[in-house]
Amino acid sequence: MFSRLLNGWMGLLAAFAVAEGVQAADGSETLPPRPNILFLLTDDQSIDSIRALGNLDVDTPNLDRLAARGLTFTHAYNMGSWHAAVCMPSRAMLQTGRFLWDQRRVDDAMEDERREGRLWSEILKAAGYRTYLTGKWHVRLDAASTFEETGTVRPGMPDVVPNRHPHAYDRPREGVPDPWDPANPAEGGFWSGGRHWSEVLADETVAFLEGVGGDDRPFFVYAAFNAPHDPRQAPPSYLDRYPPDRIALPANFLPEYPFRDAIGSPHSLRDEFLAPMPRTAHAVAVHRREYFALVTHLDTQIGRILDALERSGRAASTWIILTSDHGLAVGRHGLMGKQNLYEHSVRVPFIVAGPGVPAGRRTDEPIYYQDVMPTTLELAGVAIPGHVSYQSLVPIVRGDGRSKYRSIYTAYTDCQRAVSMDGWKLMVYPTLQRARLYHLTEDPDERRDLAGDARHIGRVRELFRELRQWQVRTGDETDLGFVPPGE
Repeated sequence: MFSRLLNGWMGLLAAFAVAEGVQAADGSETLPPRPNILFLLTDDQSIDSIRALGNLDVDTPNLDRLAARGLTFTHAYNMGSWHAAVCMPSRAMLQTGRFLWDQRRVDDAMEDERREGRLWSEILKAAGYRTYLTGKWHVRLDAASTFEETGTVRPGMPDVVPNRHPHAYDRPREGVPDPWDPANPAEGGFWSGGRHWSEVLADETVAFLEGVGGDDRPFFVYAAFNAPHDPRQAPPSYLDRYPPDRIALPANFLPEYPFRDAIGSPHSLRDEFLAPMPRTAHAVAVHRREYFALVTHLDTQIGRILDALERSGRAASTWIILTSDHGLAVGRHGLMGKQNLYEHSVRVPFIVAGPGVPAGRRTDEPIYYQDVMPTTLELAGVAIPGHVSYQSLVPIVRGDGRSKYRSIYTAYTDCQRAVSMDGWKLMVYPTLQRARLYHLTEDPDERRDLAGDARHIGRVRELFRELRQWQVRTGDETDLGFVPPGE
């Protein structure tokens, strides 16, 4: 039904469009004139930080309305990282369309990638798009060299680091006054410059959209928020919405993760050092309160951008894609950061809204969020380059396709590997020479490790073989240090 609806819309628009149509990437049909693309990227936002997706502890009215008008991919992932700053490889893969270890091999030569026209922004620019970036970039390349226009280009995170702001870390502790005030502009961080960074990004994106009327070219807006990355700072009115008794302790809360050092997530790691060790219910509640407040403040800014798009007169010809670069633990499994392969840290929101997209629908097709790159190229009628490993989601959005990934592979440095398939997930810790097995369908919070259960040894073997195939496919040369019995 949806396929007929979208095809009907395409035919109608093509019939009345003044501009010449373009050919689809597979050459199969003629698409309407190149659409506008509004890409909204958040930072450290886990899949369960949106009310419409089931978290009633957080208020996200604008993300909810975007989900209500579009298609939500409930199983979108980031492939992983070779670095503790997970967002850096994540965003580099987004620009090149390369899988993780392929990206690692070219990451020191991103200027060469740009010069050869292999970057997302360069490809759309060459196709006639007006390209604009504002916000977090965090790619080993000058943003101004690859986008036609830029607003305020931000670094990886606001300047709140342990050696300069020790009171922002290892807190709060019960019975001791909290030294950190997330609403105090004097703390700097997101307040540096005098206006919250999320508000500045919204200001600049709104201004861009208000100025598109005099330019007939389609636009590609890359609006990348630093929020809700720490420091989790928000205005008092947003923090007040989350009193302590509203914050539920996560079902998979642990005081300590037993393998944190061996998997590369020790308490000394910056993300993990945000809260005391062992974790307490009080500390986790405070951090989650600040996280949700920052998410809600972010949601308000997204609402401003969506409203500006409506006022621009371009909404009917614009595809909106919202996602995040990875998730975050914020107290789950005894962890605070993203340097782990649990669902809360590798799975992200992914919402697509645009002409003919089914309203309020969801799909559990497994995807990577970097699939947005080839997806937009197909929407623009641009051939997807051969170096791109990610898939276009257009067939899935149309309702007549499936994901090309039968499983999802994730990795973190040489310390962690995982593969999920058919509702099961195998995690391997090479340095420990051990595995963990979770039945995600029955245990979505990943609380029961079944790897030692003899009844599931066949499942461990099957997933292990799938993981080895992913290693070959991606050029992952890490020795897993573990072989299931019978392999």
